[in-house]
Amino acid sequence: MFSSIAPLARLNPFYAPHFQLVQDGARKRAGPAEAPTTRRSLAAASTAEEYSCEYGSLKFYALCGVGGVLSCGLTHTAVVPLDLVKCRMQVDPQKYKSIFNGFSVTVKEDGVRGLAKGWAPTFIGYSMQGLCKFGFYEVFKILYGNMLGEENAYLWRTSLYLAASASAEFFADIALAPMEAAKVRIQTQPGYANTLREAVPKMFGEEGIWAFYKGVAPLWMRQIPYTMMKFACFERTVEALYKYVVPKPRSECTKGEQLVVTFVAGYIAGVFCAIVSHPADSVVSVLNKEKGSSASQVLMRLGFKGVWKGLFARIIMIGTLTALQWFIYDSVKVYFRLPRPPPPEMPESLKKKLGLTE
Repeated sequence: MFSSIAPLARLNPFYAPHFQLVQDGARKRAGPAEAPTTRRSLAAASTAEEYSCEYGSLKFYALCGVGGVLSCGLTHTAVVPLDLVKCRMQVDPQKYKSIFNGFSVTVKEDGVRGLAKGWAPTFIGYSMQGLCKFGFYEVFKILYGNMLGEENAYLWRTSLYLAASASAEFFADIALAPMEAAKVRIQTQPGYANTLREAVPKMFGEEGIWAFYKGVAPLWMRQIPYTMMKFACFERTVEALYKYVVPKPRSECTKGEQLVVTFVAGYIAGVFCAIVSHPADSVVSVLNKEKGSSASQVLMRLGFKGVWKGLFARIIMIGTLTALQWFIYDSVKVYFRLPRPPPPEMPESLKKKLGLTE
């Protein structure tokens, strides 16, 4: 599996190892040499800055998971009204014709409180998803990086981000699926159930445990590409911002300035995430509303135009969500004094091989 990462990396849109090496070489020749960021230097920095734990330790992973719970659970719950309207536009476009019309019809029929339908499964489900998504991402990124070795991990870092995020999201969606199914039932089937306590026993009584997991495959279709884009685009955007936009090195930026860069990079990543994952999101919304339908049947019935319904609402929602999630996640790392490695630089050993050092 891992031996195929390098050739596959050439196909991804962020791949440019040769260009990167040339740019790095030119920059090093033009200016003073900088000390490379290695695991040893990171450990030394950890001692100097008094980090609360070692990079890659169990405590590090656990606190990253806490950051994931807060970043995903809070943000998804905050945008429940927009998510509710988006889901209703997807499953009943004749009634809910636009974002503003969707809000108007919902408030007219259910009152302002109706906009909060599904908040409980949203909070529980996405908290669990965030725990697995961010926690396992850190685990797999370090695991796969160690397997590749320092030099290959740098050269193929985008593929490393893609592989680590896809692996993490596989488990995150299993944790999310039951609550996502309940949320969609509550939001898109008027009269079915108003609360999580009503929905769960009713769903189990009608379809058994399958009711909670029949949407896991469409969730993988939606969330794995979304998360791969979310993490890989974010990591490379942060790298690009510090290289081409921020007027000083990351080490000279204050924690607040670093968090601003995190927010901007998160929003840029979120826009791409929304576009990549929207067709599968439409299928999930319809599938959880209907009984006896398969993902392929729903996809064929919706057609190309139908799967893009509600895209504008999703771009607004996901762009904001992704930016806030990365901001909260990075803020948690700052608060708990976790190691936060800077953007990757070429290892010294690779520089010597390429003749970039004197």
